[in-house]
Amino acid sequence: MQKLKVAMKWLLAVFFVVAGVNHFRKPDFYLAIMPPYVPWHYELVIISGVFEVVLGIALLIPRFTVLAAWGLIALLVAIFPANLHMALNSEQFPEIRPVLLWARLPLQVVFIAWAYWYTRK
Repeated sequence: MQKLKVAMKWLLAVFFVVAGVNHFRKPDFYLAIMPPYVPWHYELVIISGVFEVVLGIALLIPRFTVLAAWGLIALLVAIFPANLHMALNSEQFPEIRPVLLWARLPLQVVFIAWAYWYTRK
């Protein structure tokens, strides 16, 4: 079980680092999903990208694993409005099937549970 937990931690970390780097490679995509009622779109896209990269890396450093896991949980909660905005406004994202946009919402709960796994020794 311990080997599985370590492998899954690496997978989660890589996922967040890659997702975070994408904020810098394709900021227009992330800007498009920002709900209109949220201020500072560009700044929040960059900040969330930085946090995804930093927390993904920190997850792999034993001294910071628990803190990074809690940070990822907070980040997932913070970005939930953008994913909800996408699902509610699927016509603005014709390249993505609406069912996939809705599927992202419960998937965030899975990611939260996955990160939570690393808050415990």
